[in-house]
Amino acid sequence: MTVLTSYPVNEINGNIQVPGDKSISHRALIIGAVAAGETTICGLLEGEDVLKTAKALLAMGIDTAPDERGNWHVHGAGIGGLAQPSTVLDLGNAGTGARLLMGLLATHDLTAHFTGDASLRKRPMDRVATPLELIGARITSTQGNMPLMISGTEQPIPIHYHMPMPSAQVKSAVLLAGLNTPGVTSVTEERSTRNHTELMLSNFGATVNTEELPNGHHLISLIGQPELKAQKINVPGDPSSAAFPLVATLLSPAGKLRIDNVGINPLRSGLFTTLSEMGANINFLNPRSEAGEPVADIEVESARLRGVVVPSERAPTMIDEYPILAIAAAFAHGRTCMRGLSELRIKESDRLATITKGLVECGVSVNIEGDDLIVNGAGGKIKGGGHVKTHMDHRIAMAFIVAGASAEKPVSIDDGSSIDTSFPNFKDIMSKVGAIIR
Repeated sequence: MTVLTSYPVNEINGNIQVPGDKSISHRALIIGAVAAGETTICGLLEGEDVLKTAKALLAMGIDTAPDERGNWHVHGAGIGGLAQPSTVLDLGNAGTGARLLMGLLATHDLTAHFTGDASLRKRPMDRVATPLELIGARITSTQGNMPLMISGTEQPIPIHYHMPMPSAQVKSAVLLAGLNTPGVTSVTEERSTRNHTELMLSNFGATVNTEELPNGHHLISLIGQPELKAQKINVPGDPSSAAFPLVATLLSPAGKLRIDNVGINPLRSGLFTTLSEMGANINFLNPRSEAGEPVADIEVESARLRGVVVPSERAPTMIDEYPILAIAAAFAHGRTCMRGLSELRIKESDRLATITKGLVECGVSVNIEGDDLIVNGAGGKIKGGGHVKTHMDHRIAMAFIVAGASAEKPVSIDDGSSIDTSFPNFKDIMSKVGAIIR
């Protein structure tokens, strides 16, 4: 365990880049594995989660490795080309890697055993298993959790799956299973979730259509058995990682920061929208597109934030950012109500409970009403001084490090080792812009 303490500072400023987008990195490796030819990935996130996905693909015969410049090369085997795994697939803490690989393997004639760390073994996998079994895979699990065994089907059946919950991972698993399935595989979403899989599949040559239905739902359809062609992928900076130095700057008495090359996909930008409503002035410079993904440079300065109501329908566009939003809300003037956060209960930790306990430890008035999180802002600095239990959750760890930078007293976390899953140079980057973390 790595205990870290964050000390109050007067300013956060500078010009930085954050590591590559975790969601896009997983998908670039996975889709590249079933494309024809050699895919080159620039800016791949070399965090523990993504490296676990790369290792799992290697166990199925896919050569993935970085070159001397740090660019990764994936030697694809084509649709249906994965080999019988040579070992148990241990995904560590990588929920995205685990669920997407389950989808990909479901329509391969092989059997794979999945496991993960203590945190991942608590996360529900039956939400993925249900549609994959409709396609024809056989999945045996431990009460819907890992460890599990999946036997792919030789004769997959194309399905239409109506999503019972907003989940980009479940949607992506179904679409990836559809790659090696004849006919059209489709998904209906009541609330739109991040569309990195659809954008990247299209970029590799698949036919993916998204249609808005009269009732406001979205129908996503994939024509099976395409010929995917290897690509060069430039992975933008992860907006979920950019959120931490960005909020640290907003809360800093004298903060000014530029973060270059950040993904600003509208289905990931809920935090930016919410912070703007709270009074933040966030500027997006040099907007551009990388492999279908919108990208920009972001400038932000310190701001006097005010409490807001965050509607439940916004949750899918910022589900990973609620820990750091809760920190911003704690420093704001007035009450912030974040509605509809049931999905936070089944992330790396029960984030709803963990956020609440951490804020109370730091002297913040907060409570949970059903699936709503209500934070009563301190109208300036929070007391701090707390020792926060992170429960192996990287985003909880980073959020409370940010809190300590602007609190009255230092804030410590019980274990910062989980941060490496998504932001391996977090401490160095935060120190570069003025934070004091020991």
